Amino acid sequence: MKIIVGYGSCGIAAGANKVFDALELGIEEQKLKADLQIAGCNGMCYLEPIVDVIDNDGNKQTYVKVTPERINEILNDVKDTDLKITEEELLERSNQFRIVTEKCGTINPEDINEYIEIGGYKAIEKCIAEMTQEEVIEEMKISGLRGRGGAGFPTWFKWNAALQSKATPKYMVCNADEGDPGAFMDRSVLEGDPHNLIEGMMIGAYAIGAEEGIVYVRAEYPLAIIRLQNAIEQARQKGLLGKNLFNSNFSFDLRIKAGAGAFVCGEETALIASLEGERGMPRLKPPFPAQKGYWDQPTNINNVETFANIPWIILNGGNKYSELGTEKSKGSKVFALTGKVKNGGLVEVPMGMPIKDIIFGLGGGILEDKEFKAVQMGGPSGGCIPSDLIETTVDYESLAKTGAIMGSGGMVVMDETTCMVDMARFFLDFTRNESCGKCIHCRIGTKRMLEILTRITEGDGKDGDIELLEDLAVQIKDGSLCGLGQTAPNPVLSTIRYFREEYERHIYDKKCPSKQCASLLTYEITDNCIGCGVCKRKCPVEAISGEKKTIHILDQATCIKCGKCYDACKFDAITVD
Repeated sequence: MKIIVGYGSCGIAAGANKVFDALELGIEEQKLKADLQIAGCNGMCYLEPIVDVIDNDGNKQTYVKVTPERINEILNDVKDTDLKITEEELLERSNQFRIVTEKCGTINPEDINEYIEIGGYKAIEKCIAEMTQEEVIEEMKISGLRGRGGAGFPTWFKWNAALQSKATPKYMVCNADEGDPGAFMDRSVLEGDPHNLIEGMMIGAYAIGAEEGIVYVRAEYPLAIIRLQNAIEQARQKGLLGKNLFNSNFSFDLRIKAGAGAFVCGEETALIASLEGERGMPRLKPPFPAQKGYWDQPTNINNVETFANIPWIILNGGNKYSELGTEKSKGSKVFALTGKVKNGGLVEVPMGMPIKDIIFGLGGGILEDKEFKAVQMGGPSGGCIPSDLIETTVDYESLAKTGAIMGSGGMVVMDETTCMVDMARFFLDFTRNESCGKCIHCRIGTKRMLEILTRITEGDGKDGDIELLEDLAVQIKDGSLCGLGQTAPNPVLSTIRYFREEYERHIYDKKCPSKQCASLLTYEITDNCIGCGVCKRKCPVEAISGEKKTIHILDQATCIKCGKCYDACKFDAITVD
């Protein structure tokens, strides 16, 4: 019998480490013949901690939301335990097509032998033994794989440009600087299937003629770094990294660079500057990294998800991969579902699936069954897609038409209680803080836009503010050097485009329709008040007065709009407008 505990960051945060220890102790006390192992996240973060039990016949039972106190129900196979996952929940996950995340949650990421046993490193062996560099690149071209880091640039084209560059040495770089709020796809792969990334980078390095690879991963991913470093060392010990691999002339080794967490370093020239020990700031292109990149040598940069597709494509063929998706957006895509959605976590679906099927199918719908309002896609560089466009399919072209972008794959779901003006302010605050400051338009323009948005949410909006935001957005887009500044206004423009009336209510009526902007709210005590005094005791500024069993009075001049009285009242005697 094999027992597997989900041991990704999400599982550990939910208590998987304590569950593992309890299982270890229980197995020892009951003298069970069980192999206790760990695995990465299987995508169902909302059900963590997760434990899979596989019997000697290969039958698997999944237990969810496990606590140390209830591990005996697992070890004793209690038939009626509510820890067992339901058929309905399993069906909700059945519309996925897992390529990148196929092995996440099923193999031990700290044991290279498990990866090898299921065909690991066979793809790079096939490339070296049977394919030329040009044939590998042609297979990428046939597959239609586009970069999963945001821009969606054809992978084969970048590889071919690096191959055509004659200078040596060449470098293969992985961008694992995943910085979008609400995105954790790359982290999950690094934690759950690091050898898949290594093999994908090896294939790319073989195709362009690189002998050195670097994974640029943010230091805020400590578990991912530990597991990737462990995987690199194990691959070296097995002779899968180093000199003359598979008895050929191909040599390749890999190292990790921990980045300081600057969002701008997701832009490839800023990333290269950081690798060289400089401040992460973008430079003008051309020359492109394929001609002059790391230390002015030919360099190819792809992100984690892009590389994680490569071994599957080589083993199954580019044609098989291109059967998935749409005409211009091939394959599958991993999305991180976060926000006001019931089943938060990771999903991997064929390109072309409607957003509705992801949020209401795989995601289980909106928390507390509230009304779906919008979904933010593409992170700070993306845009908000409103409820009436929920049938939009997830492919590069369809999303671009809405004003959003695919981005790295974050999906932040919003319900009726979300203020779209405040949401735009949140994302612009992020990009303003993350701007490297090199461009005046980005450095100053985002600050001015943020000031306007802040004024609007605080009740000081003025006639013409919306038009000023739109004007500034155009100038920032046109005047910024890199993608950070060029896309920073997108959340603002998309919310103005679809929720202009909400902006106008803030500016002209001094009201927040979603009742989220504190400065625009008015709390009032109604005749339903029975004089219990709870609200009075909860008010931190003593704005409420009144005797017991009499209707209390709220002093509007003193009220700080904290909402504690509203939350405390059990008699619906306080309204908020």
